[in-house]
Amino acid sequence: MRVSETSTPPREQPPSSAPSALSILISQSRAASRERDLIHPQDDVSVVEEQPAPPPSSPPIVNGNGHPFSPSETTPLVHKPGVKPTDPVSFSATVAKHKSSPWRDRIHLPSSHTVIHAIPAVILGLLLNILDGVSYGMIVFPATGAFLGFGGTGVSMFFVTTIVAQLVYAMGGSGFGGANGSMMIEVVPFFHILANTIQNEIGESDPRSVVATTMVAFALSSIFTGLAFLSLGFLNLGVLIGFFPRHILVGCIGGVGVFLIETGFEVAAGLDGDSFQYTLDSLKLLFEPHNLALWSPALALAFGLHLVNRRWQHQLVFPTYFLVIPVVFYIVVAIGRFDIPTLRRTGWLFDMGDTNEPWYHFYAYFDFRRTNWSLIWTTMPTQLALLFFNVLHPPLNVPALAVSLDQDVDTNRELIAHGYSNLLAGLIGSVPNYLVYVNTLLFYRVGGGTRFAGLLLAVATGLLLIVGTAPIGFIPVMVVGALIFVLGMDLVKEALWDTRNRASRYEYITIISIMVCMTLWDFVIGVLFGIVVSCVFFVVQNSQARSIRGMYTGESTISTVRRPGAQRAYIREVAKQTFIMKLQGHLFFGTITQVEGRIRHLLDESSWRHNPVRFVVLDLSLVAGVDLSAAEAFVRVQRLLADRRVIFVLCGFALESEIGKALENVDLFHQDSVELFSNINDALEWTENAYLRAWLSNRRNEYPYRDPFPGRQDNTLQWAESMGSSPRRAQLRDAGGRIFSSADTSPAETDYFHGEPFETLLRAFSSHGPLDPVVFSPLIPYFTRIVVPEGEVIWRQDEPSDALYLIQSGVLRASYHFATSSDIDESMVAGTLAGELSSISGMARNATVIVERDAILWRLGMDDLQRLEHENPNLARAFIKLILKSAKVDYDILIASLAARQ
Repeated sequence: MRVSETSTPPREQPPSSAPSALSILISQSRAASRERDLIHPQDDVSVVEEQPAPPPSSPPIVNGNGHPFSPSETTPLVHKPGVKPTDPVSFSATVAKHKSSPWRDRIHLPSSHTVIHAIPAVILGLLLNILDGVSYGMIVFPATGAFLGFGGTGVSMFFVTTIVAQLVYAMGGSGFGGANGSMMIEVVPFFHILANTIQNEIGESDPRSVVATTMVAFALSSIFTGLAFLSLGFLNLGVLIGFFPRHILVGCIGGVGVFLIETGFEVAAGLDGDSFQYTLDSLKLLFEPHNLALWSPALALAFGLHLVNRRWQHQLVFPTYFLVIPVVFYIVVAIGRFDIPTLRRTGWLFDMGDTNEPWYHFYAYFDFRRTNWSLIWTTMPTQLALLFFNVLHPPLNVPALAVSLDQDVDTNRELIAHGYSNLLAGLIGSVPNYLVYVNTLLFYRVGGGTRFAGLLLAVATGLLLIVGTAPIGFIPVMVVGALIFVLGMDLVKEALWDTRNRASRYEYITIISIMVCMTLWDFVIGVLFGIVVSCVFFVVQNSQARSIRGMYTGESTISTVRRPGAQRAYIREVAKQTFIMKLQGHLFFGTITQVEGRIRHLLDESSWRHNPVRFVVLDLSLVAGVDLSAAEAFVRVQRLLADRRVIFVLCGFALESEIGKALENVDLFHQDSVELFSNINDALEWTENAYLRAWLSNRRNEYPYRDPFPGRQDNTLQWAESMGSSPRRAQLRDAGGRIFSSADTSPAETDYFHGEPFETLLRAFSSHGPLDPVVFSPLIPYFTRIVVPEGEVIWRQDEPSDALYLIQSGVLRASYHFATSSDIDESMVAGTLAGELSSISGMARNATVIVERDAILWRLGMDDLQRLEHENPNLARAFIKLILKSAKVDYDILIASLAARQ
């Protein structure tokens, strides 16, 4: 996992002081636990209590280079303020194997050592729950209208859902034995949207209906979240959530951070939920002397925590910091002899009213007869946005926690546990919950990695819930305000600062735009806006990707067919009229414009005058898919080419493939002048044959050779009647007349004096220089004439070499089989050699050769070649030199064909 590191060098640590009583207790309990594990090993290996083995000392949470850890894209998005996640740290954890059900773990009866070992972790976990419950539970409901004084109700609902999650995880639901559950605090903005929407629709005249409908809406959010998690977990779809764009979620988290900062000002200054607006009047209200005196200490304390964390990174700094604040506050109150009721009235302490409501009082607000069910349906868009936001968190937090604890877990199992915990929370009327990354990590670090410790934490939290909300009235408001400020600033920092060098320009713009939209308008609109913006940027970014991998002409890229030198020279010159374009990636409306634009430029009058085109070949072998817009663009291209009488050649796909079906759906294959081939080699072979047919058909009386062509045997091109009526045909005429006339010898003379196979030798080697009949005619007696029918196998790959063959007529096809890549076919026509290199080198055959068209061959066996070397060594040496020259050209072409496939 790549982790971003801060550039600040590590600070020098102060001299170590005497250990505290808590650290001594932790060290003793760890030592006792390790001793117990050595003396009393578990007998039942199928059910094992998860017991971590932390290092002897408790170092600060730092990364591998000793720098304070800064969250990266692979760490959970939301973490507790003042505590940094760690780099992957090696923890030895024994994990039970769960093959069919996540509920197989059983809790062993705890020993005294286990209880002692769990106490520090339970104390720390309870302190974190208190801080979270007071700070975030107080803002579950907006402080306006019918919800005035609902802070204690929110705290009770916070602890109820926390206890439910803790019990589900500790009793075997989670693969982490010491998992800590808590209310999903990031959804508070959505709760405010739900509550305000319901209150605005019903009005202030019926507050009981407002509250009853809101309570049902909150509970339904938990039920929907639970059903979604259960569905994902049981269907093993947890991995799919990882495909959702990360930067959208980061933008949403940043929007939540801004909301929390706004809420921090409202809570600390005692403003109602509608007072904070981005207006001049709100700014004046915020900076009134009394309000300024209320929120400035909370903001200062939030910044103070960041300064403290820069000096000390220990995991206990955060809870200790916020436990010291109330102590200092009451010391100041005692010194100044301030009156507690006056402090409540002036906003320094929470005013919980005269009633001391029990924790279960919030159930009195459920009244299904007063619930507006039609309004519940109206809030479904907000519920879906909330659900979308909820679902994305556990698949991010769980893998990060597994890495930090060096423990393998099943993401789908964790989703099922989240499903049960949220479904139960919703059924008993509470709000969504989830596994908290940092709380769990700290719980493990101080010895709480067992299910028994998790159960103890649930029990302790339950006792705290029974006490009720009365103690909240003695908590300084600045403590809660500072907590909210810290989390809000951390989330904003994570969204804007931590991603500045990791996100691309488009992703960073998306993050900022989501935050602005959520802040100025609405959270649901912000989520939808982020998705739309991401889709637009995705199209823009992918449109900039190169869909054209390469462009060539037939002059530089020819087929693997072995042809006589004259034919090859003719093809190289006239194949300038073949334009080849190799495409790649997914062709859609954003990338097909590059292809269409390049072909339009090719057909422009200025380009056409310099380089007229006969064939346009598109190789789609590297194309992953074609959408409707791209397929219709191919139809437009075909029409443009047909107007210029250019043949449109497509290759590199099968008709039954997705690409073939997409093009078939727009009737491209039924258009005129469209040709299809399975690969680029077959397409080039067909165009080369067309050029040769054009010349030979026009000069049927002047050029005597009428050899068959390899590949597809059709003659759909009717443009050879007049070789001089256009620039393209004039080029064919000029090239053919110049090349073939210079290559022609007097057939009658050679037949009379020498006959075959000397005439075929002339065709095979004439491009390498003149062949003196006096010098080379003695070769004829060493060759043996054989006639081979179509379909006959001449030799197979890996067989010993016994002869080389001179092809007088017909076509042979060699198939090269490679273990790590696709096969390659090479055709060999009359006037070429076959099997020459393997025979001369004495090595095994490197291809399988069959007869594609009835052939007449001249065979030179290895015994005959050895006899030639013995009887006429000079002639043998000259003959072998010609063979090597010809083979060099053939293999250069074969390598070029391989390069064209890349």
